[in-house]
Amino acid sequence: MVVLTKEQFERAERETLWDPKLEKDACGVGFVTSIKGVPTHKILEDGRVMLERMAHRGACACDNDSGDGAGVLTAIPDDLYRTELKETLGLELPPAGQYATGHIFMEIDSYKQAKESIHDLIRGCELKLIGWRKLQTNSEILGKEAKKTEPCIRQVFVTADFADDKEKFDRQVYLLRKQATHQLAKQSVPCYVVSLSASTVVYKGQFTPHQLYKYYLDLTNPNFITHIALVHSRFSTNTFPSWSRAQPNRMLAHNGEINTLRGNINFMRAREGVMHSAKYGEDIQKLYPVVEEHMTDSGCFDNVLEFLVRASGRTLPEAAMLMVPEAWEKDEDMGQEKRSFYRWAAMLMEPWDGPGLYKFFF
Repeated sequence: MVVLTKEQFERAERETLWDPKLEKDACGVGFVTSIKGVPTHKILEDGRVMLERMAHRGACACDNDSGDGAGVLTAIPDDLYRTELKETLGLELPPAGQYATGHIFMEIDSYKQAKESIHDLIRGCELKLIGWRKLQTNSEILGKEAKKTEPCIRQVFVTADFADDKEKFDRQVYLLRKQATHQLAKQSVPCYVVSLSASTVVYKGQFTPHQLYKYYLDLTNPNFITHIALVHSRFSTNTFPSWSRAQPNRMLAHNGEINTLRGNINFMRAREGVMHSAKYGEDIQKLYPVVEEHMTDSGCFDNVLEFLVRASGRTLPEAAMLMVPEAWEKDEDMGQEKRSFYRWAAMLMEPWDGPGLYKFFF
């Protein structure tokens, strides 16, 4: 299975030594970027070199060919997608920034039901479906274990009549992503939204670092240009490798283990009863639970970071500082303004931290 059901998780918990409360990641992570924001294919190629040189940071299964996970986060390659949709589906994309796209892991048996449910959710979020794209992949490079759970991967494109209003469009796209995660789980339809955004896209899976770029043919297409490549090679501890647990996540790539994970999740859930959002109003209830079920520590962190940015209006740097504060209390060199920020932030939420921790946010 690509995404384990609640019953399967409970069975695994009963019959094995695995404890879902101990889900952790420890991995290799890095990025290549143009500080001037100039997109090129070379940045994507350099990301590949970096990823493959971190092969020692990952792990593989008993078949020696199935990895714990690898992936890359990039800017949306508008020219590539525009050409592909025009040539293969006869579809015209709106201007860059006025459509959102992302990959979705589904299963063959429930593929049609998942698509129909997502169509309904798209309409319910005041968005419009542009179309679906079948990604070109090379399954022959997969290890035996990874191939057993290889998902049906489709790319969805959505827009809206108000897509030129970036804030509102991003808000509704995030609402769609959360609704798809929650509602399909309630219907027991296996489905994992890898990413859904108007600015970035994630390619990942249960690969070794050397398999990622060989599997997704998009990544070796010279028309794929980006100003950033955030790569990640996963080594799992106390958890099952799977396609959905690979990184990068939707807003970060993360290395380290969060010792305070259970407490962080409980505090976040406790606050759901008192939180308000000027952006979402009553619709904020549709975003709960903020921390989704059966996530690794990195996935939980990503859920909260995404929520803070999308629902609160905070910038990404501000949200990151809220979650991973500096050791500010006894830093005599820190300015009063920053010190006051951290004192205020300490009253809002507990830090998400751990040993050997470092993260990259886009």
